[in-house]
Amino acid sequence: MGILNNLFPASESDKRATEVRTGAVAPTRAERKQCWVARDAYFACLDAHNIMDALQDERAAAKACGAESAGFEKDCATQWKRARLKELEAQGANKLDVATDFAPRS
Repeated sequence: MGILNNLFPASESDKRATEVRTGAVAPTRAERKQCWVARDAYFACLDAHNIMDALQDERAAAKACGAESAGFEKDCATQWKRARLKELEAQGANKLDVATDFAPRS
């Protein structure tokens, strides 16, 4: 059902949300604010459940924060993170190699 909703939005607002999410149009200030609220709710849920890395603990994150994750994905553009990283690299930012296990690197 979700795939069909993305292909055939039910209303103009659904169509607009899909366009923002896919990067076809730039989000308005209100849409950005809605994304930030959804993002903050998702990360607050992860914090409340002591999930430090939602990618590594994907099952635990989905179980504990599935609704918040769905809201975050629904309200935020897919490309924002990737675009922001490219912008930082273009400005001369260095990529950091971060180890989370505190094991010595070889």
